[in-house]
Amino acid sequence: MNTFHIMRHGQSKANVAGIIVSCPESDRDGDYGLTEAGREQARAAAAGSGLLADTAIYSSDFARARETAEIVRARLGAPEVRVAPALRERCFGDWEGSATANYARVWAADEAGRRADGVEPPNAVLDRLTTLIAGLENEHEHQQILLVSHGDPLQILLAGRLHTDPALHRRIPHLETAEIRTLP
Repeated sequence: MNTFHIMRHGQSKANVAGIIVSCPESDRDGDYGLTEAGREQARAAAAGSGLLADTAIYSSDFARARETAEIVRARLGAPEVRVAPALRERCFGDWEGSATANYARVWAADEAGRRADGVEPPNAVLDRLTTLIAGLENEHEHQQILLVSHGDPLQILLAGRLHTDPALHRRIPHLETAEIRTLP
């Protein structure tokens, strides 16, 4: 019924610092919002998106995603951004606050079918996102909907939509910061 688009947030301060920020408590004060480069990425993505002013925009409640969504909303002249906690970053458990180099350990554990140190399992991420989309399908009709989220949740969602095991999400072409794709 609806056309869904996904967008990874623009470059964030956490990206630049090279640290994992995946818990709402770590982002409570918005300390890991967008960099100036991230804001420019969001503006450029919105300008080239082809999305219409009546696009419904939903965002993770993390500062970097909310800021990205607000930039897109302003550029499109779209209605108010709606915050959807289901779009949150994947919880990286014990890796919270550590170097982003540790993502590789989590992804290797995903592919091996192991649960890594309190990390949210790929199937759980896929479940929360597909539940959100099912609810939005019931709420909207023939509308463009933009979901602004984070790299791992969007990769996992793409894997699920492509009928790929969500644990193999890193085999799906990577979303760059502020990249917008139409959801298959």
